[in-house]
Amino acid sequence: MKQYIQSADILLPSGNFDKWAVVACDQYTSEPEYWDQVEQIVADHPSTLRVMLPEIYLEKEGLSDRIRDINQTMRQYLSDGTLVEHKNAMIYVERTQCDGTVRHGIVGTIDLEDYDYQKNSKALIRATEETVIDRLPPRIIIRKDACLEIPHILLLIDDAKQSVIEPLKDKKTSLAPAYSFDLMQGGGHIEGYFLSQELQIAINEALELLIETAEDKMLFAVGDGNHSLATAKECYKLNGVAPARHALVEIVNIHDPAIVFEPIYRVLFNVDPEELLSDFLEAMGGEYDGEDAQEFEFVTKDITHIVSVKPRAKLPIGTLQPFLDDYLRNHSASKIDYIHGDDVVHDLCIANNSTCGFIYKSMEKGELFQAVKKDGSLPRKTFSMGHACDKRFYLEARKIK
Repeated sequence: MKQYIQSADILLPSGNFDKWAVVACDQYTSEPEYWDQVEQIVADHPSTLRVMLPEIYLEKEGLSDRIRDINQTMRQYLSDGTLVEHKNAMIYVERTQCDGTVRHGIVGTIDLEDYDYQKNSKALIRATEETVIDRLPPRIIIRKDACLEIPHILLLIDDAKQSVIEPLKDKKTSLAPAYSFDLMQGGGHIEGYFLSQELQIAINEALELLIETAEDKMLFAVGDGNHSLATAKECYKLNGVAPARHALVEIVNIHDPAIVFEPIYRVLFNVDPEELLSDFLEAMGGEYDGEDAQEFEFVTKDITHIVSVKPRAKLPIGTLQPFLDDYLRNHSASKIDYIHGDDVVHDLCIANNSTCGFIYKSMEKGELFQAVKKDGSLPRKTFSMGHACDKRFYLEARKIK
């Protein structure tokens, strides 16, 4: 039987979990005050803050010095007792989110040979959203010389019968605890339990049954951290060494009630709204009132238009985004932003005659796997999984060199 998720020699801190765990690097990218507060909380304690690079600093001076310090600190943590190795470990995780709901997951490794981030991939593990190739080089520079990986990657499974992860809830009292602590900055609570060899086998047996019923053998969809996983894949292709062939991830069930998808809308700046709407309708072949029509709310300063067009993809954003990409290529002065909340879209558009927005039906989380199977990886910023404070924190580590 194939091991769809494998155990690993997982490294955990010897103490001070609350200062060790830090939220994913791609969060709070416009809020330097958040990261300033993290600095104050961590102070001189060992922390994942010292072995990762918040994206807010990617464009700052001194990047090469930061990366050098990261690699040096990784080596220090391995040699000074900061990290304790747990052999052949797989961890069952319960994460209490900011609203009190509990997300359930399993931490282990996946084989990068099973993962392909290309749009029309038929691999076992697929990207849900477009991988922006230009975002990979700085991440590759950070990872290629690193001796540790400390991931924030969440992989989704489509397990409506809740046969893989959920049975572990009733078994946790018999499992050895791995950690239990409150996460900083309103991140909720997290606890983990080491899974026995017997349960590790049972999990892979359940995944085997899940893949047998899948239409085209897609088992995992990347929910968060696709660019990090793509970076791991590229570094493995560069190095080809055994530890780098696998990546540490957490798998979660898309049907977990704690997982909520939030829509991300589009707002365009420095445009002629009437021209933009006319171009959109022309590109779509005019308005369309068929039963399968996709509806868009086109928001401007003075008026809101409701337009319906013939679908070009399963999801409305799959119809809209290729048009916007072409429009922006031909209008260099125009800019786009990705916005949470229809009220924010309206507020932005009311402020300026040259700003307009598109609001559309959001994707239900149950549609994700079918959409990826039909259209390939979806346009970037199609959806968001929950609030920033509920994103995965860096916690478990693994040697990759």
